[in-house]
Amino acid sequence: MTSSVYESPWMNDELRLYRDSVRRFIQEEFVPRQAHWREQHHPDASDWQKAGAVGLLLPDLPEDAGGGGGTFAHECVVLEELAHAGVHFGSNVHGTVAHYVHAFGTDEQRRAWLPRMARGELVGAIAMTEPAAGSDLAGIKTTAVRDGDAWVINGSKTMITNGWMAGLVGVAVKTNPSAPPMRSISLVMVETKDLRGFSVGKPLEKVGMHGQDTCELFFENVRVPAANLLGPAEGRGMSQMMQRLPFERLSIAVVAAATAEEAVAVTVRYAKERSLYGKPLFDLQNARFKLVECAAQVRVGRVFVDDCVGRFIAGTLDDTGAALAKYWMTDCQCRVVDECVQLHGGYGYMTEYAIARMWADSRVQRIYAGTNETMKELIAWSL
Repeated sequence: MTSSVYESPWMNDELRLYRDSVRRFIQEEFVPRQAHWREQHHPDASDWQKAGAVGLLLPDLPEDAGGGGGTFAHECVVLEELAHAGVHFGSNVHGTVAHYVHAFGTDEQRRAWLPRMARGELVGAIAMTEPAAGSDLAGIKTTAVRDGDAWVINGSKTMITNGWMAGLVGVAVKTNPSAPPMRSISLVMVETKDLRGFSVGKPLEKVGMHGQDTCELFFENVRVPAANLLGPAEGRGMSQMMQRLPFERLSIAVVAAATAEEAVAVTVRYAKERSLYGKPLFDLQNARFKLVECAAQVRVGRVFVDDCVGRFIAGTLDDTGAALAKYWMTDCQCRVVDECVQLHGGYGYMTEYAIARMWADSRVQRIYAGTNETMKELIAWSL
């Protein structure tokens, strides 16, 4: 019924055309390659370059910085279409790195890296998490020591998205371990090609998102130019990360909303086609009511996330709002997808069915970019 049709208030004709081109590209180029990506645990370099050629990468950065000249709404379109297709590409992490460079980098750094990132020639990763430090960024142990015109980096990072493909890694390091956390951490940009002392572990075996590479990174006396420090002085890393995390957290909320919507749509189709006790599953009141409950949760979440997107574009979304969106929508995503698996019965546990892959892929949403428990702590500070 037409009354159930919903479109985000930030959509317009230009974005609808962009969505059509993004959807067509993903369906023609990425969807057929998913088995290949899952087998090797990462996309190929050519996939990144194809995405860059059609404008999927950095669509919300200014054109003079190498981007597409759009807004965060363009980024949302890409994130949503990837989610609806069940494709995990890592472009949101790539974009996060680009935003760090654009916000805090020098003109020289922007010229050197952003156009190549927009073309998919240079893949970005952000390396914060360590074996003993996740949401608690103050606990990182990786160090960078100034030695003349270079920083010497030692340590390791784990669970790094795009780690296998990354040519530019924003590494959170301790440059002054004795200082308070807010002044002890810096971000150093590391170009990895042919870099002595830098190594990448094999892609980690995850519960889900098998086509997206996630790796350990190792730094053993890695020397990078002193000019690769991000920002005007050392000790700014924690502040920089706090400023940019809302972008990453809202991006996750957008993916969560689109995934939950897709789960409901997939399950409605299944319930209407699946015969049970001589009639379609959808004819059973319990199945219908469960789907209504899921659809209601998703709609409420979508409206909330869209409000956050609008405020982000306007520059008025604060840290608490981004944390709320990430926490609430990813919890909603997992509830809804789990209910949809149940409605599929045994088929919901078979990986040939999209809902099973969705279920496995969704669980991490409540963990990365700060666990949802951490989000609740951040939100509580505002109460």
